[in-house]
Amino acid sequence: MSIRMEKISSVVRHCIGEYLSREITSPPYNFTTVSDVVVSPDIRHAKIYISIFGNEDQKKKTLNHITSKRNEIKHILGKHLQTKFTPAIHFYLDDTLEKVDHLEKLFKEIHKSD
Repeated sequence: MSIRMEKISSVVRHCIGEYLSREITSPPYNFTTVSDVVVSPDIRHAKIYISIFGNEDQKKKTLNHITSKRNEIKHILGKHLQTKFTPAIHFYLDDTLEKVDHLEKLFKEIHKSD
């Protein structure tokens, strides 16, 4: 990834993180963090990976709520990015922590059976 792309990803991550900490604070919307940002080389699209604390229903509701605020977030990004285009934002649930937890449980089971 080029330095320019890293800077843009960093600005996107920071802006969206600030927005989430300010706007997505009350139940049923749980604690959310931006875990990763991938911006396309032409800066037309940004994949935003969000970690959400809670059960599956809470995660789904929170992700849907964040997705419904996409235009507002894009407008905020447009003010902070000094680029010709503001990327279209696509939100994805980051379930990496759940996968890691599942793998750890499997390793513990294997270790117990030895």
